[in-house]
Parts: sequence; structure tokens; C-alpha cells
Amino acid sequence: MIFFDVAFFAAIAPLLPTYVDELGLSKAQAGILSASYAAGTLIASLPAGFVASRVGPRRTVIVGLLILGCSSLVFGLVNEIYLLDGARFTQGIAGALIWSGALTWLITASPEESRGSVIGTALGTAVAGALLGPALGAAAATIGTGPVFGSVLVVAVFLAICASRLPEARSPERQTLREVRETMLSKPIRDAAVFVAVPSVMFGAIEVLVPLRIDALGGGHGVIAGGFIAGAALEAVLAPIAGRYSDRVGRRNPYVLGLSICALAMIAIALAQTLGTVLAALIMTSLGAGLCFAPALTLISDIAESSSLHQGFAAGLSNMAWASGQVIGGIGGGVVASLTGNAIPSVSIAVLLVLTVVYAFRTMEPTATPRPAAG
Repeated sequence: MIFFDVAFFAAIAPLLPTYVDELGLSKAQAGILSASYAAGTLIASLPAGFVASRVGPRRTVIVGLLILGCSSLVFGLVNEIYLLDGARFTQGIAGALIWSGALTWLITASPEESRGSVIGTALGTAVAGALLGPALGAAAATIGTGPVFGSVLVVAVFLAICASRLPEARSPERQTLREVRETMLSKPIRDAAVFVAVPSVMFGAIEVLVPLRIDALGGGHGVIAGGFIAGAALEAVLAPIAGRYSDRVGRRNPYVLGLSICALAMIAIALAQTLGTVLAALIMTSLGAGLCFAPALTLISDIAESSSLHQGFAAGLSNMAWASGQVIGGIGGGVVASLTGNAIPSVSIAVLLVLTVVYAFRTMEPTATPRPAAG
């Protein structure tokens, strides 16, 4: 389910230049279209976590799948920017339900000592969906968005039927809103959310800046899709490894290494004058993301467990942190690039990444937290 959701989220990248040309969009409007999915996820993240905690993850993902199928059909059939934005926003709401339900389902069914490995594997599966996404987008640009996105409804119904036949690992739990609010506002949770949001800002900007830069340098849909596919393949391989490694040595080391690589990649994007350099920098961002996202997401789950916060809310918070970063990066990067060019937003994000590395060294535990012995 996670694979499927991310595949259609990632399909927008090769389509952006087509929409810019056919609908006469500015970079800012292209950024809004790209970020609309994340905006829907942002709005729905905590409500989706609440739903997962009250009715269970299985029902949550089934509703999310059906909404995703219907909104994708609409996205494939319309050709007006406001309707496209609205359909993609609704896809984001569906994505919040799918992610919150599926991630809660996985975490509650897995042992605590292997949480990083489980979340890393889930993230790797999601990124594997991003491998398919650009190819779907390129196919839609060639044969039409209607057939490609219309098929989502069929697959969504099939997955919903499959999900209805799977057992849930744990009964739904109830927590008071006061307990949830106090934990959500605590400093450890806020810090962990920032550690997810910051690299998400980078990716929100990349999804706008890089496709348009590749197009300006003469690369077509295939080159854009190929670059994002190669990056996603690398991230899909690294995420489970980074998750397992963080279980052994702690969350900090893989996180700061990955973020440092991302900062260097953003400088390379700012300075790139050739197609090859842009593609190499794109691959570097995926290398860094493959190292940093799994530890950051696992840190939120760790803190939720120690604070007795239901994992549904932890998954919702992870979604909200990711989506807020995507929205800021996508819209902000597009607007600033429209006014100043690609260099300034890229350098600004690099500075943000470096500052976050410094803060992570100050606040993250340097080693893994010892687990109590069984029995």
C-alpha cells in the first residue's frame, strides 16, 4: 500500500514541464501543483493518526486507498490547473490515511529492538514506489494521463480488498486529547519532527527545481524520469541499511552524515551548468536521504513509545513533518526561483541543512539507547 501511494505521488515530476508548457504555468504555479499532494497530507496527518488510533490501521488504510483511487481518476481526466491542484490535494489526504494506517500497522506488529530496521524497510519500499512513479509520469506524458491515472482506481480497490483480509496486530487504543497534546508539544517530539521536516524541505524544492532545470538544459521526460528513478533506487537500497545501522549505533550518526551529503548536493545543484552535473547532484541528494530519513522517522516512534503516545499519532506526526517540509520546499522554492533563479533557493536550503546538522549534534543521543533484557 505504501509502495502504491508513493508511486503516484512521484509521478508528477516528468509531467511538470508538460503542464508548464500546455497550461502556461509559472514556476510558482508549478510548485503549487507539485506541493498540493503534500499540502493535503499536511492537513490530514494528525486527523489520520487520530483515526488510526481509534478505529484501527486496517480501516484507516482501506478508506485512504478508496479516496486515492477516486481522486487519481479525476486527476487523470481534468486539464485545468485548479482542478488538478484540488485532485492532487485530495490524493495527499488519502496518502495521510494510508501512511498513518500502514506505518502504525507495521510498528505495532514488530519488536521494539528492530524498529529502525522495520521503518527503514518500509521507507525503502516506499522509495521503491518512487522508482515506478517517474516512469508512470513519463508514460502519462506520452499516452495520456487518463489511462494511466484512471487505472489507479482499479488497483486501489484490489488493495483495499486484500487489506480487509489481513488481521490487525493490536486493538485500537484510546488516549485523552490532553495526553496527546502534552506529548505532541514536548521538546523531544518537536525536535524529532524538525529532523524529518528539514530534509523534506530539500526534496520539495528538488521536485520543482530539478525537472525544470533539466528541461532548460535540453533534457526531456525520459531524462527527468531516469534521474529520479536512479536516485530512488539508491535510496531504496540504503534506507533499510540505515535503519538497521541506527538500531545498533543510535540515530544520530547516520542522520548527520546523510544531511551533510544533502547539503553538498544542494550546493552542486546551485552551481550546475551542465545536464550531467544536475543529474549527479540529484543522485547525491538521494544518497543523503537514504541515510537520514529512516533514523529521523524512527526517532519519532522511539519518543512516542517512551511517552506512551499511540503509534498512530506518531505516524501522523511523521506525515505532518514530511508534508510541511514538502510544502515549504515546493512552493517556496518555486516562488524564489521565479524571482531570483535556481541558485538562491538551493544555497538557502544547503545552509538550512548545515544548521540542522549542528543542532542534531547538540540534541540527539550519540549512541543507541540500551533496551531492557527480555524477561
